[in-house]
Amino acid sequence: MTLDLKKDFKNVLFLAPLAGYTDLPFRSVVKKFGVDITVSEMISSHALAYQSAKTLKMIEKSQNENPYSVQVAGSKPEILKKAIEILNTQNGIDIVDFNCGCPAPKVANHGNGSGLLKDLPHLVKMLHIIKNTTNKPYTSVKVRLGFDRKIPLEIANALNDAPIDFVVVHGRTRSDGYKKERIDYDSIAQMKHILQKPLIANGEIDSAKKAQCVLARTGADGVMIGRAALSSPWIFWQIKNNTDELPPIIKKELVLEHFDKMVEFYGTRGVVMFRKNLHAYAKGHTNASEFRNIVNSLVDSAEMRKRIEEFFGEEEIKWNLDCIVELNKRSV
Repeated sequence: MTLDLKKDFKNVLFLAPLAGYTDLPFRSVVKKFGVDITVSEMISSHALAYQSAKTLKMIEKSQNENPYSVQVAGSKPEILKKAIEILNTQNGIDIVDFNCGCPAPKVANHGNGSGLLKDLPHLVKMLHIIKNTTNKPYTSVKVRLGFDRKIPLEIANALNDAPIDFVVVHGRTRSDGYKKERIDYDSIAQMKHILQKPLIANGEIDSAKKAQCVLARTGADGVMIGRAALSSPWIFWQIKNNTDELPPIIKKELVLEHFDKMVEFYGTRGVVMFRKNLHAYAKGHTNASEFRNIVNSLVDSAEMRKRIEEFFGEEEIKWNLDCIVELNKRSV
């Protein structure tokens, strides 16, 4: 897919950046289910500016990720500029996204992420630095509705003065954290009415029906999904096909594919890192708690693979894997 904002921004589907989860192996798996745009994990501009080997590995993309967005975070102009200059040397990046929504204290309390929502002029200044420095086609920003209070109209008006191509809005303030009852789609709709560029809605979207409801309620040009994709990476296929049915795959084969990609990308460390993914995949299965306890002690790839085959091989519903290739063809 070649991104053209004038033509393609209609019901576009994004995989949200989730620290510790949306790495290259996971993104390559999710891409097969029709997600339009994948986003890297949040990248520290400081770590990127000083070319941390770990950070440079985090921005690598798989062959099927197109378009691909890299999300950066920071609040110091000179550091951000240096970080963008490093990204300029990396091929395959279509979008540079600026994180102004992360609620983590270690991020926000230092003026980064959602901390920037307390200083909108500085936020806009940082977006100008990105646009003036980058050689990538598009730039974007992800925001919340405010820091400790909702200021959607102020944020929307400020972003109209920023040189960005689209905006992602998470429907909570920083203080709201991830409380389900605090999600506010009406404030996203207010921002959509004011913004002069496409808006992507994010937050508590966990089914095809919910995605359609959010699109209708907010008027958004697309949706971004994060946590729901961890246990159900096929949610993007369901949204595109407007169904709650499961896609034609065998879950065991999907989990094994993801596991193999983790070991290939990270080496033996990938076995330990994959434990958290298995926690998500096991959700809803009989004996999931016992399975999680077992894998939490495993470090050997052969033993982990055996346990995956045994656990997911017991599922009652089996799907046909043949269509996964066709799914991939339709998503790129």
